[in-house]
Amino acid sequence: MREIVTIQVGDFANFIGSHFWNFQDELLGLAEDSQADVVFRNQCLNMDLLYRTGETQQGILTYTPRLVSIGFQGSLGSMSSRGTLYNEKQPAPSDVVTWSGNLSSQVSEPQKKNLFLQSLYKEEEKFHMMNGNTSVRHDIHSDISDKDIVECLENEVQYWTDFSKVHYHPRSLYELSGLWVDVQQFNNFGIGRDAFSDSLRGEEMNESLRFFIEECDHIQGIQFVVDDSGGFSGVAAEFLENIADEYTNTPVLLYSVRDPGQINPSSQRRTVCQNLHDAISFSRLSSFCKLIVPVGLPSLCKSKVGRFLCIDNGKPYHTSAVYASAIHSISLPFRMEPLGPTDESLYVSGAVDMNGAIQMLGGQARQNIVTILDVAMPAPPLTGTQAEQSVLENLHPLTPETSEDVEDLQAVESLTIHGAHGSGSHRASVSEVKEAVQAAYEHVVTRPRFSHLSVASCPLPIPLPFPSIFANLVGKHGELLGSPISSCTSRGSVDVHSIPMSARLRSSTAILPFLEHRLRNLQRFGIQRGALGNELLRSWGFGKDEVEDIGEALSKMVMTLDPHSEECSDSD
Repeated sequence: MREIVTIQVGDFANFIGSHFWNFQDELLGLAEDSQADVVFRNQCLNMDLLYRTGETQQGILTYTPRLVSIGFQGSLGSMSSRGTLYNEKQPAPSDVVTWSGNLSSQVSEPQKKNLFLQSLYKEEEKFHMMNGNTSVRHDIHSDISDKDIVECLENEVQYWTDFSKVHYHPRSLYELSGLWVDVQQFNNFGIGRDAFSDSLRGEEMNESLRFFIEECDHIQGIQFVVDDSGGFSGVAAEFLENIADEYTNTPVLLYSVRDPGQINPSSQRRTVCQNLHDAISFSRLSSFCKLIVPVGLPSLCKSKVGRFLCIDNGKPYHTSAVYASAIHSISLPFRMEPLGPTDESLYVSGAVDMNGAIQMLGGQARQNIVTILDVAMPAPPLTGTQAEQSVLENLHPLTPETSEDVEDLQAVESLTIHGAHGSGSHRASVSEVKEAVQAAYEHVVTRPRFSHLSVASCPLPIPLPFPSIFANLVGKHGELLGSPISSCTSRGSVDVHSIPMSARLRSSTAILPFLEHRLRNLQRFGIQRGALGNELLRSWGFGKDEVEDIGEALSKMVMTLDPHSEECSDSD
């Protein structure tokens, strides 16, 4: 088996992960539901690649994500760091016999479960009662309506666990305890690097990862999501360096994500700090992975991606849902059931493992490890009056600072389309999607050097705790309506049950502005004589030679993509 282990580092990364695992949980439930659409019951996806089977001390079988989640202490909300399945009661502490004085205890009140988590608890209680478990409580009453749950989540989500409907293994949840700073102060690469090295935190994270990797038959790769807006990028870089040393042949696909609420600095000093952090963070993270995908627009609601969405940029619960949807879609080929050379499937086509996708996008000639993530959410129909543009023209970047309409003859693309509609609400077949994509490529000005297409009939399911971010032009199955529904401005999981998706990873010179911006800022604020950030970089633990090496690495990435570009320092 070709397993995938997932790592999530930082609060926003865990928000994205919570949505991602909700999608997987929803797919698992629909696959076993005899009343569900046939495409959900014939997904042709191997969930064992993402999940592991286990057993509690009580003999209860478990099915939990192969996941290591790292967050700030207190970021789990009402959830225990031991998860929900293996949360056995801890024995009471014994009497202290070496102290004869008075004792006092300081106990904080546990976080209260919101309506959604209460409803999950009640469902499990009912399940145990129906299966004859008499040890559970019998005070279950008053069903909670889906509408009330959706409204509660829209107004009350504070933690990523507030909307998670997945059970986690105790080895999955790691909190950075013992830090003498609050979340706002944990805001730069240097402090994160120190946090990993202090105490036994680094070794404890490595042990958690080792637990999941060593039980794999043949690991396919590591899916790594990091919130790179502050100290967690430093934690992730140190963690990645250890992974590169210990698991040399295991590819890492890294999504470097950014919450829109963390993008606008408020002062000149903060601007310098943020610019240096972005350059250092990107360079260090990219040096320890096979492929890095920067994700995070300054404003999702004003972007082309938000055409059919109603997003509140100030809510991580909203923005993370879009990024999680894209990551789910682009990773589908990694867990599609492979077909033989003469086999055909009505439901999937174009399976490829993580290493194959990385090799394809990296390319032997270019050695480009930075790719752009594009998405259409929901994807418009392939044909009909609503298909104003081709399949390719409806894709828009979630990667910031990219160029539009770039002619790149060496570009390489990996495109995934699933749950696509034909004319009207008719679900398009795999062959119809292939034909539509082929026709779209015939009309583009510059075709990529190579393009890989993966197709699945199964759309993106919309679980109950998904936010109400769909515009009133989106129908029950993600179809685009001819006229808006006047009774509402936004729609959620009560109204929209699934949507078609298109997502693409693209290796292209369109990423050059992103790279050049980081190189210029590093040279201007960190390398030039008398630069404003020299002292700041030293406080992060970076000496002059190390900073210059980082600058050379960024310069090499720019020159590899554009051999005719001049050194940015020549123009500064």
